[in-house]
Amino acid sequence: MHRPRPGTPIQRPLLSLAGLAGLAVALVVGIMLIAGSPATAAAGQTYSAPLSRAVADLPVAAEHATGYDRDLFEHWTDADGDGCDTRREVLISEADDPVTVGAGCSLSGGRWYSYYDGVSWYDPSDVDIDHMVPLAEAWGSGAWSWSDATREAYANDLGDYRTLVGVTDNVNQSKSDRDVAEWLPAQQQCRYLREWTAVKHRWGLSVDATEKAAMTDLASTCSDLTITVTLAR
Repeated sequence: MHRPRPGTPIQRPLLSLAGLAGLAVALVVGIMLIAGSPATAAAGQTYSAPLSRAVADLPVAAEHATGYDRDLFEHWTDADGDGCDTRREVLISEADDPVTVGAGCSLSGGRWYSYYDGVSWYDPSDVDIDHMVPLAEAWGSGAWSWSDATREAYANDLGDYRTLVGVTDNVNQSKSDRDVAEWLPAQQQCRYLREWTAVKHRWGLSVDATEKAAMTDLASTCSDLTITVTLAR
């Protein structure tokens, strides 16, 4: 190794403006990674932030108002080939009492609690599997640009319990395709907001201005609990 002679000043090259700019960008990106900024969004990364910050971080965009067709989101599929489609997988995982799985994935026993209205059901036919962010809302918030495969993955997302939730059938029908500015459950509205926000982040979906305002207002009345989600895209 070459060493300077004793008494010789050590000369260090000055950083160029481009080098300084690069360091600045690296520093900002590092801070964003720690803070969970959506600027670092990529599949497999973890986003984590208090509810108020998570709502604030959602990008605002006008909804894509044309072209939606429910058939563009293929569901319910049997991704693992075990004979149980996505609907039945959710019913099995969310059953508060043990459920027996029979031939053809027929279900018997079991009890399902709908947190939207605080009612328990013993017959799976009384339970709808709600897309927390409805398919039409997802379409308008970004899914219109997705591939068919990505829309199918969204419609059958078993990777995060918040995307699909079992609820009372007529309550789900009352919700329909409405967002947080247009509909809230009778109970546990702060939980609903947290889960709506988590799904929007997980799938990189935007919010419209009215939706964002309603979410911000509701978040101000809720405990500022941290939301953590693995990004799907």
